[in-house]
Amino acid sequence: MMDNHHIPHHPPTPHDAGPADTLQKFMVENAPVRGEFVEISSTWRQVQARSDYPAPVKTLLGEMLSAAALLSANLKFNGVIVMQIHGDGPVRLLVVECDADLRLRATAKMTEGASIAADADLQQLVNLEGQGRFAITLDPNDKMPGQKAYQGIVPLDGDSVATVIENYMHRSEQLDTKLWLAADDDVARGLLLQKLPTEGGINAPADDLETWNRLSMLGSTLQTEELLSTNIETLMQRLFWEETIRVFPPRHPQFHCSCTREKVGNMLKMLGREEIDSALAELGHLAVDCDYCGQHYDFDKVDCAQLFASDAPAETIIAAPQRRH
Repeated sequence: MMDNHHIPHHPPTPHDAGPADTLQKFMVENAPVRGEFVEISSTWRQVQARSDYPAPVKTLLGEMLSAAALLSANLKFNGVIVMQIHGDGPVRLLVVECDADLRLRATAKMTEGASIAADADLQQLVNLEGQGRFAITLDPNDKMPGQKAYQGIVPLDGDSVATVIENYMHRSEQLDTKLWLAADDDVARGLLLQKLPTEGGINAPADDLETWNRLSMLGSTLQTEELLSTNIETLMQRLFWEETIRVFPPRHPQFHCSCTREKVGNMLKMLGREEIDSALAELGHLAVDCDYCGQHYDFDKVDCAQLFASDAPAETIIAAPQRRH
């Protein structure tokens, strides 16, 4: 993350004049099934603008981007959902963040010098030794003093991002969830179906189970190419033309990075004064570039001294001027 070379920052290009990124929620009438379609293009291109990811890595990250928006839109939660895959293969980390306003950022980290085959799958990329992990963190904006973010971590159980998340939702949230995800250079799309729990925890009526199974089968007819090349309205008509669907007002995901100079300063403080002083002695200054948006932050010796000034005991700060008289 630290580098003594200045990397020019090119701000993200504005949204294209085309349709805005869209998330469309819907309910199936007279059945406890809800669903969402998402189409992310401008945001996805901004995520890719700063890194030349190999095609298989790009696919995984784009699918996670869609999944994070789909899951976040279902949460009654004022905060950030962070979705991570920690890998033990050529890809060490995939991370996507999405807040309650569907503002997204994402990045991937690869092992330096790793060779990635064009047809590498999820297990080959992040689970070579079986030590890969999938994590979802819910970090509320209005945490109480001492309250920590909630995090669930599970093994990488599945051969695709969609399957890993489905298994996580079933295991951790006890929610039957089906996901279909796809991504290429231009767009990341997804469909989520979720069977809502019945009131009082009683067994679902046979008709509800039949509807859930039927809708899941319809979703399973979606091919990757069809998902990538077809807009939301057309997909909904093709898949659910026999169903009575209630559609909600669409929402619009967008790219947003929450990095600030203050947050970067706090990260440097966590490294400790000794390590910071050592780096300053070698480099003269510290240059930090945000992994998500490319924003450049530069800290010289005075900046770093100010980071640790508040750590000095109060009596020292008061006593120092008195000794000058």
